[in-house]
Amino acid sequence: MRITIDNFDGRGPVDYTDAVDASKAPQVIRKLNAGSEMKCGLVAASPTFIVPVNGARVALSRMNGTAVFTGYLTEAPQYEYLGWGQSGPVYGYRLSAKSDDAILDRKTPPARPPFVARSAGEALRQLTTEMLPGWFDTSAVEDVDTLAYFPCDRQKSWSQHAAALALQSRGSYRVLDGKLEFAPIAKKTMVLNESAPEFDATGLTLSRTECVVNDVTVVGRVEPSTYVKDYFLGDGLSLRFYLSQTPFIRSARTLVEEEYENVDPNRWAVTDPAHAVAVGGGKLLISGGTGGDGQTLVQFIEKIELGGAVTLQHGDVSFDAASNGVIGGLYRNAVVLANCVAGFRITPSGTQSQIQAVVNAVATGPVIATQAGWQYVFTTRIYASEIYRRRQTFHSSSHPAGQGRGGQETPADVRIVLEVHEIDASDPGSWISASTVLYDGVITGAPDYATYAPVNANQMHCAIAFTRMMTGVSAEVRSAIPNQGFRTRLVGSLADGAECSISTAPALQFYPQSAPAASEQIVVSYRGSARAMARVTDTASIAATKNGSDDGVRGRVRNISSPAPRSSLDCENAALALLDDGQSFGNSGEYKCWSDFLPGKSADVFPGDGLEIDVPSVAPAFLGIVREVELDVDDLAGEHCRYRISFADEAARSAGFDFLAGEVRSSLGLDAVEVASVGSQTLPDLTGASITQITSTSVTINCGITPSAGHGVEVRRSNFAWGKDNDRNLVGRFTTQTFDVPRLARVQDYYLRQYDSSSPAKYSRYTTALHVDWQYD
Repeated sequence: MRITIDNFDGRGPVDYTDAVDASKAPQVIRKLNAGSEMKCGLVAASPTFIVPVNGARVALSRMNGTAVFTGYLTEAPQYEYLGWGQSGPVYGYRLSAKSDDAILDRKTPPARPPFVARSAGEALRQLTTEMLPGWFDTSAVEDVDTLAYFPCDRQKSWSQHAAALALQSRGSYRVLDGKLEFAPIAKKTMVLNESAPEFDATGLTLSRTECVVNDVTVVGRVEPSTYVKDYFLGDGLSLRFYLSQTPFIRSARTLVEEEYENVDPNRWAVTDPAHAVAVGGGKLLISGGTGGDGQTLVQFIEKIELGGAVTLQHGDVSFDAASNGVIGGLYRNAVVLANCVAGFRITPSGTQSQIQAVVNAVATGPVIATQAGWQYVFTTRIYASEIYRRRQTFHSSSHPAGQGRGGQETPADVRIVLEVHEIDASDPGSWISASTVLYDGVITGAPDYATYAPVNANQMHCAIAFTRMMTGVSAEVRSAIPNQGFRTRLVGSLADGAECSISTAPALQFYPQSAPAASEQIVVSYRGSARAMARVTDTASIAATKNGSDDGVRGRVRNISSPAPRSSLDCENAALALLDDGQSFGNSGEYKCWSDFLPGKSADVFPGDGLEIDVPSVAPAFLGIVREVELDVDDLAGEHCRYRISFADEAARSAGFDFLAGEVRSSLGLDAVEVASVGSQTLPDLTGASITQITSTSVTINCGITPSAGHGVEVRRSNFAWGKDNDRNLVGRFTTQTFDVPRLARVQDYYLRQYDSSSPAKYSRYTTALHVDWQYD
């Protein structure tokens, strides 16, 4: 082997092999999903010796060119006086280097939107390319598994992002010789067989501990729980209405604030064969197009999750001539009009254009004719019945990358509001005038993700001043003046043209200029909040473990930080993954050998490799995952190294979870679900339930479904004691879609769940809460 060091002094890589201190031979330490390190000593015995500088590139390689370690000195070499030589004093130097990813960790990750519905490998590849374009060969980066959502945190380093991507997808990465590799755990597997001639029994140490788990409680994040609808009646004076529950409030944040100083490739992908797209004067300029649908595009690089509350502002747009295309389109996959879920259709009208909503590829609603010199602000508001549109994925040894538990789409109906604010620069009053709503309706069975394109130009002539994407309070506020239909009230800040806000009081606060009129009906729809938790048991394992007075239960409470369970169903899937690897003893150990006797005669060993332990005279066979490799190069000339390989199976140490060690303060009084029953013990939630009429003595409820045979709707005055054996807070059980319940006070709450005739009866997972705060007639 040889060591070369490039001090970037114009001499290129210099061979330092002859200067290696034999008493401080090179040592390389590799850890799973972390950067590698190399330490070694040099002796300045030659007058031509040049002391390596901080930041120098170091390479340890075999004579055939195969790299063992490549990286950079992360600190100045430490020196020590060794004595007096023939030509004067002799000094030794201790070097400490980190692998090639150290140069990525020097950079701040780009200000980019979260990765949405992307594979872990794709996210890692793109993040690497964005931080250091062209520096690393990423051809060996595999997809591994798809992640629903992965944020890019500028306070974290590249290696922290890479480790998080690997953990959540059950993969492993390494950076060596300018090449980034990313693959599923144990894709490469070696066999340590005691009958193999290279096996050294003295080098093997095994530890076997009981890790049986058959009763797992998983604690996740705060989840959107109860489906709540609060009903109020305006009195012409009140601006504030108190909500019945604390809403689940996802952090309101601005995902994109684009002012178009340029077309940032970290945000936008441009398809422009006709050279119609340009930037000038702080605006995105569109001048022409190919004349074909979906051929001239400005497209957001990530998909938009149609979940919770999302506001998209597609710019302050001015038209220079008659135009044809779609502005602010949301699409199912490819950006073509036939795939458009919602957007603004622009069509020529003489020398000007006309604007109309397009929903599910069909133009609908009123038409606005553009006028020369006017500006048009396009806004799309999204209100989904579900906050998260895809479940989290969890892995285990029996559910590896690509076969994880969970990951399914969560169906949802989505309300879309499309509005246009017309601004006449010569009329100051137009700046604060109300927007025109072109569409306000619900799209049933909306896709979980949509492709977003601010511009799909057949032939457009316009200037776009900005694009903004924001998430907000996931609450839908609708109101109706007597004898008129319901309209959506816009929730947010007054500066963004909203009419009301939701606070954690919890309360709905209208702005004075948007005050509800007397007898105006107000309906606020939102989700309550609770800690996501689930308890899953394996009765077969409990029975097999039971022995005498030992009841066989082996319980654990796990507070999981990553991958984060965002709902109770996520917690159940996480518990199943933990139980997958909790059915036996946990095995770990280490193996020491010379490089000539590596398991399976492998050329090298890296963390993330699989190691099949087939040593029946010591322990039952199992598959371990290499967690750490330490190699000491004791014979540079002969290329012989001493290896210490640390390994563990997933019963002993999980490769797919990161746990929080802090105290769990949430109540854990949960009903246990048997492994085989997970996902089949709950009925659909009554997400469409609503109140259709309120009188002084009764309330009419439409539960939103027609109960099938043996099914019904249970209504209670409080959200507990569900079951046919408890009637103390029961309002009634009903088998029709519409029914009346008594109203006993001005403020009244009704809690609903669906049930069936099984024994014990199954119920909806989440409660629907209907709250009435209504003056008497």
